[in-house]
Amino acid sequence: MRPRNVWQAMSAPGFLLSAWPWRAAAYLLTGASAGAVTLVGLVVVVTVGGALSLVVVGLPLLVLTALAGLPVARLERLRLRLADRAPAPDRPRRQPTAYGPWPWLTTRLREPASWRDLGHALLFATVLWPLDALVVTAALALPLATLATPLLMATVGDGEEAKVLKQWTVTTWPTAFGAAVLGLLMLVLGAYALGLAAGARAALARVLLGTPRDAALDARVVELTRSRVRLVDAFEAERRRIERDLHDGAQQRLVALTMTLGLARLDAPPGPLADQLAKAHGEAGRALEELRELIHGIHPKVLADHGLAAAVEDAADRSAVPVDVSLELPGRLPRAVEAAAYFVVCEALANVAKHSGADRAEVTGGHRDGRLRLEIRDNGRGGAEDRARVGAAEPGADADPDPGADVDVDAEARAGSGLTGLADRVSVLDGRISLSSPPGGPTLLRVEIPCEWTTEPFA
Repeated sequence: MRPRNVWQAMSAPGFLLSAWPWRAAAYLLTGASAGAVTLVGLVVVVTVGGALSLVVVGLPLLVLTALAGLPVARLERLRLRLADRAPAPDRPRRQPTAYGPWPWLTTRLREPASWRDLGHALLFATVLWPLDALVVTAALALPLATLATPLLMATVGDGEEAKVLKQWTVTTWPTAFGAAVLGLLMLVLGAYALGLAAGARAALARVLLGTPRDAALDARVVELTRSRVRLVDAFEAERRRIERDLHDGAQQRLVALTMTLGLARLDAPPGPLADQLAKAHGEAGRALEELRELIHGIHPKVLADHGLAAAVEDAADRSAVPVDVSLELPGRLPRAVEAAAYFVVCEALANVAKHSGADRAEVTGGHRDGRLRLEIRDNGRGGAEDRARVGAAEPGADADPDPGADVDVDAEARAGSGLTGLADRVSVLDGRISLSSPPGGPTLLRVEIPCEWTTEPFA
């Protein structure tokens, strides 16, 4: 696996032979040089700004904020690539309302990020770069100077003596080579010291600049959440379009065909032709009924026109098992929420009729505390919870040992209940479905979807 940063590279066995020690050294060296230049620049800016402040009050502060913090922060984000491959993007910044230097300057001054950049520049110019220089000197320069003792003895000392770090005098070759070995060991330790210092320095820079490692990931999660909502809205709009086209197009043509076949059947004399017309008329009628059921399943008109409560009442009336409905919904909810809740109720009632053996079911719920809560229960034999645990016991799933606990519908769906799509539909809206169905019953399906009332038109 390719290391992403110096921390990961140090944990790998080939760190000393990789480019990461040199990348860490380059990061600290450029930090020391850039910090020294920043210090000189700040001194110049303060001097010039102090002189100009005699004419224009407050100008030094503007210059410091707009011209010092921003370029130093951008340079630091570029340097971070030496110690960390992960990008360090700049924070989103406000756009000026007009063109020109003054709107840009005032916009930058109103941003907290600009003041964070200025604070980083001041700390960089006064504290951080001397530490960078000190680490590089101790971890790289001193070991290299010790390692070069034999070379110094052969060139500068004419083979007689050499100064080690200008402190100790070496007069024999065995001592010189011993110093070189010591320098090599110091260089190995210094490589790890450089990695530690560069990793800590890069992490501190990310904190000071407000660009944590997961900032890009957080932004991506937010964008994915927004795109997911947009996809749900687009999907529901497409469902409504298909329902409208089928209702106004194919259904009307089938109605006209059925009427035409009926009239032809009445006018035809008894015989084979009349029998064939009667058969065609019956097939057309059945096709019309199936199309109406299909249209109703895609997006029922009662849901679009009258809301979730009326649609659930309609589904209960069409259920093979008697269903009591009690929903407290004084207004309309977002269309995606209504559609998801409606299809969950329809699927649950279909499961009650097919598998539960119940003779009574109940749908209750309402909107409280910013969430739509629905409960679908029946008095059947239960056992769906056992099927859920069978699915949850598969590799990669977590079994629930508590027989009275709610079971995640994702596990129950793996057991073959047909609720996978409903769980996915609700999870897209940040909702949750839970199932309680012990052997002997009753079965209870709970649905919670965060939402607020809406004022959007439902045409």
